[in-house]
Amino acid sequence: MAHDLSALSPEYLAFWGEYLMPTLTTLRTNGTPHVVPVGVTYDAGQRIARIITRKDSAKVKNIVAAGADGATVAVCQVDKGRWATLEGIARVRTDAESVADAVRRYAERYGRTPTPNPDRVMIEIAVTKAMGRA
Repeated sequence: MAHDLSALSPEYLAFWGEYLMPTLTTLRTNGTPHVVPVGVTYDAGQRIARIITRKDSAKVKNIVAAGADGATVAVCQVDKGRWATLEGIARVRTDAESVADAVRRYAERYGRTPTPNPDRVMIEIAVTKAMGRA
């Protein structure tokens, strides 16, 4: 079920704030999907999903390999009969301000601040589609 990004329900938005472990799907250079668990935060006002990770991770390599225009990706979470997927264009951000903001948002959603990591980067997803039954 597709949703209007400008009118997401309070229930849908609350679902993206729950302590769940979503998955991120990127595409490898050979076109096969790479699906991994991640921590995701979603800012509906900016229509941006954020993921913190290491700069040498496979997901980062897949996004960078897609080129300057970014990579088409999806993040999805499921809890029994409820589910939500956000699709969009991902780019890797390395600047300290963006990474720190993503860490702060992660701490708010998951109730813990990640250990400092000099290799941390942020995957920023410009969300273009929302689906689900949350």
